[in-house]
Amino acid sequence: MEHDEPGQGEEIFPRDPSKSYALVGLMDRSAPQAGHGPEDTVFSFPVVLLWELVLLLGVTLLIFLFSLIKQAPLEEIANPMLTTDPAKAPWYFLGLQELLEHMHPTLAGVIIPGLLIAFLVLLPYLSPGRAGVGRWFGSARGRRIVIVTALYTVLVMPAVIALDNAFSLRELLRNLVPQWVSQGLVPGFILALLVILPLLVLLRLRVSRDELIMALFTIMLVSAVVFTLSGFFFRGPGFKLYLPWQMPGGYNPLDGL
Repeated sequence: MEHDEPGQGEEIFPRDPSKSYALVGLMDRSAPQAGHGPEDTVFSFPVVLLWELVLLLGVTLLIFLFSLIKQAPLEEIANPMLTTDPAKAPWYFLGLQELLEHMHPTLAGVIIPGLLIAFLVLLPYLSPGRAGVGRWFGSARGRRIVIVTALYTVLVMPAVIALDNAFSLRELLRNLVPQWVSQGLVPGFILALLVILPLLVLLRLRVSRDELIMALFTIMLVSAVVFTLSGFFFRGPGFKLYLPWQMPGGYNPLDGL
């Protein structure tokens, strides 16, 4: 600890036996690094906050203009004695409703969403490093990993939906094995295998942990989009698969657009 001349600093830190501070040193000017943050960073307030406000106002304006162009009238009062066909969930639950067509409700509605939420909660702790922070995809290889993983998911998940619709495991195994096997274990194993397979390939290529997490997040996000679009555009009466222009009874979701 440095000592100053008698009297120096007493006006700033008066002597008081009840205080526990000690004078280390005084400078008559500011240090060169005072007030400087890390390189290539901006203050969250007001810089980032102003951009977020501009984005909020822009999205609000687009929604307002769309509401003026496209009317969304309410339907008639719901009849408890008559169920709408197809009975579809709101768009943000259509992905879960699509999963319900392929596996047990406990697996599709509780276990899988719970695992996804847990992954998102633990994500900051799974990737605590500062490398690549603030840059899209982290690196050039990260960009390629995301693109390839997204293409894989876009091709595989619709194929699984179509194959399971044509050869439903729940129906094929209904009388052969217990329900928890035909509706839970088998479809859950297939879905887990499809998710793990590209991760195993990436491990063989010796990618970093952050790139592996990025690939897993991409599979989750693109799968959610695929299942949601499938439920919205390709599910007709009886929640069966149709091409949008082949749906019977005017159920084409594009008709009202």
